[in-house]
Amino acid sequence: MLEKELFFVSGEGNRTMSEGDYDRRKITEALRNKLALVPEQPGCYLMKNRDGTIIYVGKAKVLRNRLRSYFTGSHSAKTQRLVSEIADFEYIVTGSNVEALILECNLIKKHTPRYNVLLKDDKSFPYIKITNETHPRLEVTRRVVKDKAKYFGPYPNAFSAQQTKKLLDRLYPLRKCRTLPDKVCLYYHLGQCVAPCEYPVERESYEQMVGEITRFLNGGHNEIKDELTRKMHEAAEQLNFERAKELRDQIAHIDAVMEKQKITMSDQVDRDVFGFATDKGWMCVQILYMRQGKLIERHASMFPFYGEEYDDFLTFVSQYYSDNPALPKEIFLPMQGDAPKGAAAHPEGTGASLPAASVPEEQSGIMSAAAAQEASGDSESAAAVPEEQGSGRPSLAAPAGENDASAAVASDERLQRELRLEHDEAAAAEAAKTDIKEALESWLKVKVHMPRRGLKKNMVDMACDNARVALEEKFRLIERDEERTVKAVENLGEWLGIGTVRRIEAFDNSNIQGTNPVSAMVVFTDGKPDRKEYRKYKVRTVQGPDDYETMREVVRRRYERVLKEGLPLPDLIVIDGGKGQIAAAIDVLENELGLSVPVCGLAKDAKHKTSELLIGDPPQVVPIPRDSQEFYLLQRIQDEVHRFAVTFHRQARSKSMIESQLDGIPGVGEKRRKQLLKHFGSVKKIREASLEDFKAAGIGEKLAAAILQALNENAAPASGAEPAAPETAAD
Repeated sequence: MLEKELFFVSGEGNRTMSEGDYDRRKITEALRNKLALVPEQPGCYLMKNRDGTIIYVGKAKVLRNRLRSYFTGSHSAKTQRLVSEIADFEYIVTGSNVEALILECNLIKKHTPRYNVLLKDDKSFPYIKITNETHPRLEVTRRVVKDKAKYFGPYPNAFSAQQTKKLLDRLYPLRKCRTLPDKVCLYYHLGQCVAPCEYPVERESYEQMVGEITRFLNGGHNEIKDELTRKMHEAAEQLNFERAKELRDQIAHIDAVMEKQKITMSDQVDRDVFGFATDKGWMCVQILYMRQGKLIERHASMFPFYGEEYDDFLTFVSQYYSDNPALPKEIFLPMQGDAPKGAAAHPEGTGASLPAASVPEEQSGIMSAAAAQEASGDSESAAAVPEEQGSGRPSLAAPAGENDASAAVASDERLQRELRLEHDEAAAAEAAKTDIKEALESWLKVKVHMPRRGLKKNMVDMACDNARVALEEKFRLIERDEERTVKAVENLGEWLGIGTVRRIEAFDNSNIQGTNPVSAMVVFTDGKPDRKEYRKYKVRTVQGPDDYETMREVVRRRYERVLKEGLPLPDLIVIDGGKGQIAAAIDVLENELGLSVPVCGLAKDAKHKTSELLIGDPPQVVPIPRDSQEFYLLQRIQDEVHRFAVTFHRQARSKSMIESQLDGIPGVGEKRRKQLLKHFGSVKKIREASLEDFKAAGIGEKLAAAILQALNENAAPASGAEPAAPETAAD
């Protein structure tokens, strides 16, 4: 739709402006007026689009500075995309940075803005739970509620939690069932349950087991192992070798579970170590879980980000711990500027002003003042140098000695300014670090560190390096996937001499000795399966196992519908078969439908594997290397269409095995069919019944006559195949 043109008259003459530009100018003017009223206090801000939808939520120590930064200076492409959609904003003033941090986290969870970092798996980590019941039990759960139970975790994945629970089940025979059964179960005979359903269990026994489990999960597995070793030796001395063997196996299970944990720190403190990296508009956050000084697991989250990278990283951390009751003793975070940067880094030397979201507000102000001072100093120095100096001729304005002295003074002044600037930047960075540290510690009630050197700094660097490697792997996988799909399709078109091949439709037939014959079609677009376009067919006209005629019917039905409904034609048709199937498809397309679409066939070898590609009339072998991406693409297409056809055939065959002669009679559904069979006993007796007999079954005379007529018609051998359902889309 063409935009409406608006005309304005000014002193300079007439000029035109599109309606969209006029609306944008009005929005910009309204935002500028609103910015002048924003207070210089901490708080949260909510960015909205033209529809009033909240698209971004952020926090700031000084709201006015942060909000102004979005509408001044230049930004990265991601931030520009966000700013281009902002039509309005709101802000909420808070009393402190801690309140702003908590409020931002809650607002993000409430509104789920499009451009915010959304931690979708913040509740997916499993915990081991000891229930608070008369007969306690162990379970793995992902929900932490205030039910006076004991929770241990979070574990990085369900497997590690289940393995630990399985070990504890072997060591401590708590009950396993949710409700007590009437008699003992197999766990009792395995020695993994005390059977409170049948035998009384003292409370002291439960308290002892719960205490030992708690000690084990809190890192005391070595003490448990030593105690089991002592009991094993005692049992061996008493010649109770069976008991000694059980204890030995339990010790071996502890070693098997705990041997994967590498000791990295000697202070035995639980801590989470965070690191992040950014590249090409994506951020990866790595969390290293250390429990009792052992690095037990890591967890990676990757997502696109639109704000400033360190701000969005802190948003991730705050969301991660907002609903996580099992906090470590310490949290390690990288300092701003420590994380590896890729394409997301801002270019240097462009003169563009960074948004205040990228640095703390004090630092932003100091940098701006220092930059202005240095720019002023540089201009003065440049003005002090005569023009002849740049041309290589001696200066006529002052003697050479005076010029050297002036240059030395200017150089000293510039050096002093640079030193002051570095000092001010360091002070601002330290202040920002202190603000972040104090805000998180005040909210989470745990120690937050941003180490600068030593082993702890190495742990943070390791987390950042892992994040960088994860991002590189992601982009390499994208490139590899492109080679397997887009580039493979391009090369396939070159091999076949038909140009670019974007849409491929493949056909395959499936039947057993001609029974329940079906066909299927799959579609690949740009080398990837397009499952919404899949189709499946019940063969209607072909009798017996005639693969060529089946292919004719299916190709005819497919492309008659394509022509009738104006659907897009494929760039290539792939037939799962050899020369006969190819000839049948080409004959229908060219001689019956008047279509000219390239048709190729995939022949198989004696081991039923794709062996060669055939194309043309008569078909000729295309010498595609069997280890090329193009050949692998053809294999995937053939395997997919074969899978789809065979699956449909199995469904049709299973359905035919339970079909009744009553199916398909108008007025007889599943409920009425069961009612008739229950009353008469069999289809034979229904066929032999009179109209009066149906009244007792609750069937009217008209419907009874229709049932008898249909059954009598079906009594004779069918002269043709049963009508099949028309072409349907795959689920």
